[in-house]
Amino acid sequence: MNSPSSRFDKILVVDDSPDNVFLIKTILEGEGYIISTAENGINALAELEKSPCDLVLLDLMMPGMDGYEVTRRIRGDTKFQPYIPILLITAHDAPNVAKGLDLGADDFIRKPVSVDELLARVRSLLRLKRSIDERDEIALQRQDFVSRLTHDLRTPLVAADRMLMLFQQGALGTLSPQMEEVIIIMARSNLNLLSMVNTLLEVYRFEAGRKTLVFQEVDLIQLLKEVVGELTPLTQDKALSIKLDLSEDATTAMMMGDRLELHRLFTNLIGNAIKFTESGSVNIRCKTLNKCIKEIIDCISIEVADTGMGIPPEEIDTLFERFRQGSHKSSGSGLGLYLSHRIVEAHNGNILVNSELGKGSVFIVNLPIKQ
Repeated sequence: MNSPSSRFDKILVVDDSPDNVFLIKTILEGEGYIISTAENGINALAELEKSPCDLVLLDLMMPGMDGYEVTRRIRGDTKFQPYIPILLITAHDAPNVAKGLDLGADDFIRKPVSVDELLARVRSLLRLKRSIDERDEIALQRQDFVSRLTHDLRTPLVAADRMLMLFQQGALGTLSPQMEEVIIIMARSNLNLLSMVNTLLEVYRFEAGRKTLVFQEVDLIQLLKEVVGELTPLTQDKALSIKLDLSEDATTAMMMGDRLELHRLFTNLIGNAIKFTESGSVNIRCKTLNKCIKEIIDCISIEVADTGMGIPPEEIDTLFERFRQGSHKSSGSGLGLYLSHRIVEAHNGNILVNSELGKGSVFIVNLPIKQ
């Protein structure tokens, strides 16, 4: 009797032996599965590209491209999505299947196959497939919901920001000193909330694969000067000193990058340094390094150092994780550093942190220089 859940499941059987293919196809079609076949690894990959399936039954030992290589290619190529379970089929005297499992196969069965065992393993892997598909669908729905929500939240926040600006400018009448103070607090709170919504929106754009970076030639030193100039008023409020220190070989640094995202990156890092420093200074140091990324790429290294309270050692390892808030009373949503990490990765760079409690922190960003 055919089970309703298997009626539309499509299975690809890959084996260089026509007799084995006929036997397995007969068994599975008898259970209501839709079967397609391939006699070798190359044809199997072509069939998957043309028509995705729900499960692959893959002979391990085939001439030309064996099951190991087919497994490696399926797991290593993003075009084979959503997830496709792989059931390896191997003879009793064949080499150990551990290599195939390490490459990403999900299970194996030995020849000659037992009908009951074959059907049990097929049902098990199809349940796995449905579970993974449901999980991915829920994740996509969540990402879409958050993206839409944050996008819709921006509209009233931007409108409120404009109205508060009109109040501050006196366009709607003269304000009393008390009202001016209230409006300033409201404007600051609204701006903070808008910044959080913008950050959340950018995070989910990255995670949903909807973030498009526009790469162009960027003068990183000029960009840093702009960011420091924009954030200097914040240091004046706290009587902090801020300095951009350039080494002799880093007076200019051209790279290919998304200028807006790089601006967001350094605004966040330098802004955090100011935020978590009550006294002392914030120093931004730039220098060029040879082969500092993967030991093959020349880069510019930007250090953002502060004299704040530092980061507890137990928080260092999880600092760049999403929604990982620090223990400091001024810690935010836990998204800023996560987004910074994603931006650096998107530019083929890396970001590190050194910190000592009571003495401050140093965030180090290495970015490839245009060759």
